[in-house]
Amino acid sequence: MINLGKLKEIKDLRKVWPHEALDFTPWLAEDDNLALLADAVGLEITLDETESSVGDFNVDIYATETGTDKKIIIENQLEDTNHDHLGKLITYASGKSADIIIWVVKRAREEHRAAIEWLNNHTDENILFFLVEIKLYQIGSSDIAVKFEVVEKPNDWTKEIKRNVNNSPTLQARYDYWVAFNDYAFKNSNFSKTFNKRKASTDHWMTLSIGSSACAITISQVRKFNHLIVELYISDDKELYHRLYDNKVMIENEIGLQLEWNELPEKKASRILAYQTVDFDNKDDWPNQFDWLMDVAVKIKKAFKKYI
Repeated sequence: MINLGKLKEIKDLRKVWPHEALDFTPWLAEDDNLALLADAVGLEITLDETESSVGDFNVDIYATETGTDKKIIIENQLEDTNHDHLGKLITYASGKSADIIIWVVKRAREEHRAAIEWLNNHTDENILFFLVEIKLYQIGSSDIAVKFEVVEKPNDWTKEIKRNVNNSPTLQARYDYWVAFNDYAFKNSNFSKTFNKRKASTDHWMTLSIGSSACAITISQVRKFNHLIVELYISDDKELYHRLYDNKVMIENEIGLQLEWNELPEKKASRILAYQTVDFDNKDDWPNQFDWLMDVAVKIKKAFKKYI
């Protein structure tokens, strides 16, 4: 018989993090820990700063959704939710013009769960509220493990209906493709270890984090030309583009592909990409297309990250 340990929940979070600002916020701001929260809410999060000023107050974490300009605030509370922190959350969201608001707490009281649900249902469809509980577990004397449990999130069904009322068949096809890609790609251990899962949308692109706010990996379905694209998109940093271009030969040798290098001198952005021609309507070929996307995205991240 195999001896199985008993999973025990640690109720007092302050045994691990005695102080919110001095202990928990710095811990959460570390890349691996912020990635745990990001994975729970289904976002890619790039840290901008901790204890970010909002008038006379400070929001615990100010961040950006990787690959977009959407601003994120994260307010931490190692106790049960209360009216004071809910008020701070709204104040900080207003002061930072936040698009995504995440409230991380020990336990969500029912009235505050209802408040977050109400905000999601009655604010603009581009404003997203998440209420997340922190759970700590241990088996015997093992290391303590942390888990983030989302207890309130945007009503995707309602918002999807709002967003897609006038959807064209093309938009629906894009959405179906990304849903199938997510289902396929994140069953692959290598890919799921390299990238966090992104929510499927009707956009023709999906952004994956490379670990820098200056650039991101974007995978795209350009149906007009039947092109499947993987690219490093540099939003506004020509110096970074030229530094990468100086290492072009080594980068391409490591990836095993000849890339297109587009500085786009008249624009802020620059693009470095690979593409192949595919038949998006042939669903039997989707696994091959997904394999190519996954393979190239992983190789691009590995090859470029050392120069960024």
